[in-house]
Parts: sequence; structure tokens; C-alpha cells
Amino acid sequence: MEPRRVILFGKSVILGTVGASLRQRPEFEVIALAPPFPSAQELEQLAPEIILFDLQAPPPEPAFALLEHCPGLLLVGVSPDRNEVTMWSGQTFSQLSTQELVRAIATRAG
Repeated sequence: MEPRRVILFGKSVILGTVGASLRQRPEFEVIALAPPFPSAQELEQLAPEIILFDLQAPPPEPAFALLEHCPGLLLVGVSPDRNEVTMWSGQTFSQLSTQELVRAIATRAG
């Protein structure tokens, strides 16, 4: 089975921590993107299944644009100050640890 491709959209500490946790799991391939970010078309060529970003950073417009073309794409916004994770599947979790976030992504992606 091919690993699920996860894009980290930004360079915040929280994304680095989540990325390090995901890299320890063989079912994920993690790609970190830093500014300047690719266009939605370039991002689509990377074929992500999950895109994570920091809710306190400017919104990743290419990722949201990609949602229109890839309905199975999961966008996950992480807020380190509020200890909150928002998944664009309509679910919001509070007080979520990094390990719980990894488990939530694995469950949603599987």
C-alpha cells in the first residue's frame, strides 16, 4: 500500500512537531512546503491526501482552492495558542495532543 501524502503548509513549530510525529509512521509520506507556496495547480500535482497548516498564519489559499477539485482532500488547521485543531470535514477538536492529532489524521485518512 502506498503511503498517504501529507503536505505541511508552512514552517511553524507546531507543524514541525506534527510532521516529526507523522514521519515516524510508515503509512505517511510527509512533504514540508515553505513560502513561496505553489499555486493550486502545482499543489495538485503533488497529489496530497492531507494538508496541514497553522491557523495563525495567513490562510493557504492554494489548499482551499484545491478542495474544489479534490473532494477527498482533508485540510487540517492547527492552532497552538488555543490547542485546537479544525478539520475541514466539519469536526473541531479541543485540547488535542500531537499524538491524538496523528491518530485523528490516521483514522480519517484510513
